[in-house]
Amino acid sequence: MAQFFEVHPDNPQQRLLKQAAALLARGEIVAVPTDSSYALVCHLDDKDAVDKLRRIRQVDDKHHLTLLCRDLSELANYARVDNKQYRLLKAATPGPYTFLLEATKEVPRRVSHPQRKTIGLRVPDCRVLCDLLALHGEPLLATTLIPPGETEPMNDAQAIRDRFEKQIGAVIDAGACPSEPTTVVDLTPMGAGDEPVLVRRGRGPLAVLGL
Repeated sequence: MAQFFEVHPDNPQQRLLKQAAALLARGEIVAVPTDSSYALVCHLDDKDAVDKLRRIRQVDDKHHLTLLCRDLSELANYARVDNKQYRLLKAATPGPYTFLLEATKEVPRRVSHPQRKTIGLRVPDCRVLCDLLALHGEPLLATTLIPPGETEPMNDAQAIRDRFEKQIGAVIDAGACPSEPTTVVDLTPMGAGDEPVLVRRGRGPLAVLGL
């Protein structure tokens, strides 16, 4: 039975987030609010948790999972970023963007794309999630909470609990999210002097990216 933590979106109760962080440390999957839609998150270095995350979403290893980072200094440990890429990242974070970048050796091979050796990274603009990341102490691995066979992310915490209560450890309810996916941008071409490539247009405006 999934635990249910109701928190204030702007001033979340730290004792409840600490309980959620403890569940993540034990290998549980937690549904969390973000600045785009609800997501499922787990511990980056827990293979069983990562496998379970993929089973819940019914996606294979070619589906990009995303690392949620507190800030760009943390992001730099997991992706190779040159000066031009960094300037673009700085202009667009925190915010509802997912950036595809070349993964460093700090990223377990099982969570990077098997052919391209890339990883999705983002710095969310969501107080509840940022506080959870701080309590967890390192990035979390995430995937948008889109039920198998559907195309739209779930946005109601109680509905998430009802549907996944036997598969996940907890739901953090901070009210409705925007219910729109992130804008996804591939920054790897910039390493060869090319322009970034828009992979998916979502909530984040394109002007800040120069697209």
